[in-house]
Amino acid sequence: MLLRTHTASHRSRTTPWLVASALLLFLGLVSFAVGSKNISLAESWQALAAFNPANNNHLLVRELRIPRTLLAIVVGAALGLAGALMQSMTRNPLAEPGLLGVNAGAAFAVAVAITLGVVQPVGYMFFAFAGAGAASVLVYLLGSRHRAGNDVVRLVLAGAGLSVMLMAGTQVLIIGGGSEVHAHFAAWATGSLQGRGYDVLPIVSIVILLGVLLALSLSRELDGLALGEDSARALGINPTRTWFISSLAVMLLAGAATAAAGPISFIGLAAPHAARMIVGPHHVRFLPLSMALGALVLLLADILGRAIVAPMELGAGAMSALIGAPLFIFLARRKLKAGR
Repeated sequence: MLLRTHTASHRSRTTPWLVASALLLFLGLVSFAVGSKNISLAESWQALAAFNPANNNHLLVRELRIPRTLLAIVVGAALGLAGALMQSMTRNPLAEPGLLGVNAGAAFAVAVAITLGVVQPVGYMFFAFAGAGAASVLVYLLGSRHRAGNDVVRLVLAGAGLSVMLMAGTQVLIIGGGSEVHAHFAAWATGSLQGRGYDVLPIVSIVILLGVLLALSLSRELDGLALGEDSARALGINPTRTWFISSLAVMLLAGAATAAAGPISFIGLAAPHAARMIVGPHHVRFLPLSMALGALVLLLADILGRAIVAPMELGAGAMSALIGAPLFIFLARRKLKAGR
C-alpha cells in the first residue's frame, strides 16, 4: 500500500513535466514549419536530422526558425519565472515583472538608442538591458525599507511612479524623433521575435541562465517567506537578503527577455498562476513549472502570430496579450470577489 501511494505521488509530480515537455517538442517542430513560407513537418524534421545546405527550406529552418524558436522558449521561460518570483515576493497573484519598471526602463533606453541611430536588434538590445537593469535597481532602492513601512507597498509604488515617468520620457523622444524613429520603436514595442537570430541568442541565454540559477536557489527561502517574515526569521531565513537576490534575479530574467523580444505582457502573470494551480505553492516545483509554461505560452503566441495573418505576422507580444488579457480580467474579478 505504501509503495503504491509513493508510486502514485511520483506519477502525479512527473506528469506535468512529461506533458509540458511533449507539448514543447511538438510546438517547436510546428514553429520550424510555420511562417511566411510554410514547410511540412516532415521536411522540418529533415532539416534537423539530415541537413542539406543546398535545400533552401533547410537553410530557412536552420538559419532563421531554429534561433527564433529557441529564443521564444528562453524568453518565455524567463518571463514565467520572473512572474513567479514577483508573485511570491509580493504575495499577490496579480503581480508581474512590469511592477519593477523593467518594461518602462527598457522602452526608454530603446527610444534613446533609436534616436541615436541604432536600429538593429543586437544593437539596441544592450541599451534595453541596461535600461531595464537601471530601472530595476532604482525601484529596489526607492522601495527598500528604511525605518518602517511595508516593502511590498513601497516596491509597487516606486515601480508605478518610475514607470509613469519613463513612459512619459519615451513618448517625448518618439514624438520628437519623427516618423522613422516611431516606425523602428513600434517594431520593437509590439514584442516581436522576427529578425532575432544567433547574434542575439547567446548573450540573452547567458544572462537568463544566471537569473534562473539565482531564482531556483531561493526555493526554500521563498517557502519560508510565504509564512510571513517573523516565521521566516524563526527558520533562519534573512528576508532582506532574499528580497535582494529575488529582485536581482527578476532584473536579469525580465531585463534580458524584454531587451531581446520587446515588452511582452501577461506571460509573467498567466504562467505562474497556472503552475500554482497544477503543482501547488511549493517553490521547488512551482518555479520550474512556471518556466515551462511560460515557454509554451510564448512559443504558441509566436506561432499563432505567424499563422493568423500569413504571409504577414502579428508580434508575439500582441498575441500573448490577446491570450492573457481574458485571464487577467478573470483573476482580477476573482480577487475582488474574494476581498468582499
